[in-house]
Amino acid sequence: MQSDKGTIPLESAIFTFMFNISAFLAAATIYTRYKIVEKKNRTYCFSSPALNLVSFFLGLLGCIGMSIVASFQGLNVTVVHDAGALLAFVCGSIYTLLQSIIFYESCPQWNSLWMCHIRMIISAVCCAAVVLMIVCASLVSTTKLEWDPSEKDYVYHVVSAICEWTVAFSFIFYFLTFIQDFQLSKVLLLRGLHAIMYSSSKWIQKTLVLKFCHRISPCS
Repeated sequence: MQSDKGTIPLESAIFTFMFNISAFLAAATIYTRYKIVEKKNRTYCFSSPALNLVSFFLGLLGCIGMSIVASFQGLNVTVVHDAGALLAFVCGSIYTLLQSIIFYESCPQWNSLWMCHIRMIISAVCCAAVVLMIVCASLVSTTKLEWDPSEKDYVYHVVSAICEWTVAFSFIFYFLTFIQDFQLSKVLLLRGLHAIMYSSSKWIQKTLVLKFCHRISPCS
């Protein structure tokens, strides 16, 4: 499993620190994505605000699950650790699925169709891996660091670990697909700021001209 080595004293400190940073960055990304969709939806009404809100809260729950996984080691507090992992993986996979639906709804205005297909494929792989991981993990009767290939639960352990890594990389690749959307939103934001600054400068110039004309005009 990803967090198996995180139970050893030195590695556990590094694992906890890095995993909490990852959870924070993921939450920041999810919040940014939520605000982008919310802003675009006010203008074009391409998706249900409730869908965006539900996916946002599911994403945050997934980040909380990541923090729980980091804070409670698997061998020491197994139940809490597994509950956090379940929360992170299930909520995270549903989040990617809901976001893929939102991406399709915003196509082709804000997203290309082929990119929507890629996101949906990643979501499907992620959801399938989560289901298989839960099934295999439930068949493993013990939790330990070292495994022997001859043990009866070894195959389930390996398959569960592979699925866990598949889900983790699916999240990473899915978030990477946000880059283009974030860049476009940055350009639109800069244009909006430029327009505001231009309007403000024109208003200031007009005000100064009026004041100057008022000063040089003869008294009535």
